[in-house]
Amino acid sequence: MRKRIFGLITVLFIFLFTNAQENLKLWYLQPATTWTEALPLGNGRVGAMVFGGVEKELIQLNESSLWSGGPAKTNVNPGSPAYLPQVREAVDKGDYQLASGLCKKMQGLFSQSYLPMGDLLIDQDFNGEKPSSYYRDLAIGDATATTRFTVKGTEYTREVFISAPGQVVVIRLTASKANQLNLTVGLQSLLHHRNMVIATNEIMLKGKAPAKMDPEYYHVHEPPVIYDDTAGCYGMRFQFRVRAVSKDGNIQTDTSGIHVQNATEVLLVMSAATSFNGYDKCPDKEGKDENILAASYLEKVAGRSYSELLNDHLADFHKYFNRVTFNLIDSSNGNALLPSNERLIKHSGGGRDAGLETLYFQFGRYLLISCSRPGGLPSNLQGIWNKELRAPWSSNYTININTQMNYWPAEAANLSEMHEPLFSFLKNVSVTGATTAREFYNLKGWVAHHNSDLWAMSNPVGDLGNGDPTWANWPMGGNWLCRHLWEHYQYTQDTAFLKNTAYPLMKGAVVFTLGWLTEDKDGYLVTSPSGSPENTFIDENGREGSIAKGSTMDMSIIRDLFANFIEASKILNTGQPFMDTVIEKQKKLYPFHIGKKGNIMEWYRDWTDAEVHHRHVSQLYGLYPGDQISPIATPALATAARKTLEIRGDEGTGWSKAWKINFWARLLDGNHAYLLFRDLLHFTGQANTNYAEGGGTYANFFDAHPPFQIDGNFGGTAGIIEMLLQSQEGVIHLLPALPDAWKEGAITGLKARGDFEVSMQWSNKKLRKASIISFAGGRCAVRSSVPVKIKGSKSTRVSASGYYLTQFQTVKGRTYEVIVIN
Repeated sequence: MRKRIFGLITVLFIFLFTNAQENLKLWYLQPATTWTEALPLGNGRVGAMVFGGVEKELIQLNESSLWSGGPAKTNVNPGSPAYLPQVREAVDKGDYQLASGLCKKMQGLFSQSYLPMGDLLIDQDFNGEKPSSYYRDLAIGDATATTRFTVKGTEYTREVFISAPGQVVVIRLTASKANQLNLTVGLQSLLHHRNMVIATNEIMLKGKAPAKMDPEYYHVHEPPVIYDDTAGCYGMRFQFRVRAVSKDGNIQTDTSGIHVQNATEVLLVMSAATSFNGYDKCPDKEGKDENILAASYLEKVAGRSYSELLNDHLADFHKYFNRVTFNLIDSSNGNALLPSNERLIKHSGGGRDAGLETLYFQFGRYLLISCSRPGGLPSNLQGIWNKELRAPWSSNYTININTQMNYWPAEAANLSEMHEPLFSFLKNVSVTGATTAREFYNLKGWVAHHNSDLWAMSNPVGDLGNGDPTWANWPMGGNWLCRHLWEHYQYTQDTAFLKNTAYPLMKGAVVFTLGWLTEDKDGYLVTSPSGSPENTFIDENGREGSIAKGSTMDMSIIRDLFANFIEASKILNTGQPFMDTVIEKQKKLYPFHIGKKGNIMEWYRDWTDAEVHHRHVSQLYGLYPGDQISPIATPALATAARKTLEIRGDEGTGWSKAWKINFWARLLDGNHAYLLFRDLLHFTGQANTNYAEGGGTYANFFDAHPPFQIDGNFGGTAGIIEMLLQSQEGVIHLLPALPDAWKEGAITGLKARGDFEVSMQWSNKKLRKASIISFAGGRCAVRSSVPVKIKGSKSTRVSASGYYLTQFQTVKGRTYEVIVIN
């Protein structure tokens, strides 16, 4: 009888999974009126925001390599190294304000900016007739957007997707009655451009990017956008082309657009390209031929039907997206039939909607597949979606957390391939970073600071003294990025990657760090100058400062880097003398300290926070994404971390709330993590663009920093995984922080460190069934709140943590059923 019941439960879960995957849609009953209501599509290189207008459709376009500027300049501040000893002397004397002022003498140039490519406009004249039965959606399980409405008895449908196999945007317009499509397709851009006719059914917009652009928050130079660069490296060229095909319509083209008359179906295919030819080459004089590239994309798909293009697209997208399914059972959910914006508002008001929460999780995976593909560029501050000429914070690579957060879910969400662009980018940064280390500090190895861009810029930003050292002079960005190299190895067990990519990059970062560390009066190795990203303190004299020595984040990142490098050296059996040096230095690193309030100290001394509820919680890097603080392995530090979070509070911007979800999950407090997750999902209107007012989620489910930053989406998805599965201590922890709200559910296809794939079912907050697939073989340890066994193994109660631990040997390629012991 028990077997029959279990079998029925399994069948039910299969049905629910299938249904949940099919219903993964954002849908609305009106067109988007603002950008944060439009729906995102992407193939990793080309991005589009679909508005779904009736008479005037707007599809806003981006291309991942379209940035201002050119290769990072060298020798921009030759006097910088002379100030390093002066800064350290000021820090040692306790004159932190002088130290900050001197740090300004050690700044380089600002990063360049990610740019909008242009707009594709579709004008359909209905003579003022009002539409009925309006509907638009984004099917995130298929990466397709659909708009549908009826005018005077004719149903009009627009279907859009961006093909990774074909490298084109595909738009199909259909009418339910013959010869009812009359439209004009036009192109425009905020950048310098001109429109051209290519053929009777094809138009092109070709343009130029600025040679230099100041960040949108920087108001010193006039004009802030410069197209002519007297240094000789002019801006990047770009173009996008649209071709129209119709079996029965009449097509004519002029510079104003493609004009279609009396068609029943129209297929629009768009290609895009830039002259970008690498981070170290002038995009103008040494650029690729964007004409050849854009034309070749169109020619490769010429003659192919919509169905053929769609099938190729779906096969490509599904092989990534369908690896993971997630379903929560919630019989109280009455909002599932509401449009997504209304559903989000209901949820924000306190309503239960487990389906919305699983949709948000999968939306994060969808976005990563859509904006970061192998062979391409990494996701920037807005993924690949940006409409502004001067985007917020230049939509650059902000590497004091934001870029890193973009990739937090990559491995565990079974999207390891999407991590690859970050590693390629990191190789480039290590090259420019070696120049920065030498020119700014007279040090070996490589370093990267607060910001980077397409050109792998690595210097401390600030336009030679106009940046605030609170963020500008922080040299730990490269070290933090090295954690992603180690994470990729841990999840994949790819020793070739470890040997050829991760180890050399980590070693270069270690070399710089060994030169950067100094010894304090107690013999500890510390960083100096040192900051805690974007935060300030009040010193013992009542003065506000941001530059001191040995911040907890600095030391946590270095401790992390050294530990991972040492482990990599052991695995590869290489560099013994150097490894021994790192081991000795590791022993002398300044440790964690617990302050008078019982919290993890953020600074070298137990100073007062200038802003108690600051959005960054940098002192807890060792809790997440690091693994130095654990309720099981280091309970005293975990208690102090909890106190730190209580003092900091739950307030914050979108990405800050996402980070806190991960913190609370690592502290095994699923209910607090869930509380913050609901807060992250709080509906935010377009009018809210002030991040001081706190973040949430826009109508199109983009994260509201505000304004939009994509890191909150990715951090939220990562946080959900941390609530359901953890593996950072060499143990696969099943349902470590399951909240009360998720009493019953199932998830398949998550990845754990050690190259394991994990699926689970649970009810009444108890694990009922799980399976673990080993792709590498080797030892596996499983932690659970209930006793489990695998092939005759037995659970051991770990009294200190209250959990059961099961250990067993796995064989590569074999699936292991986790049996719950009743």
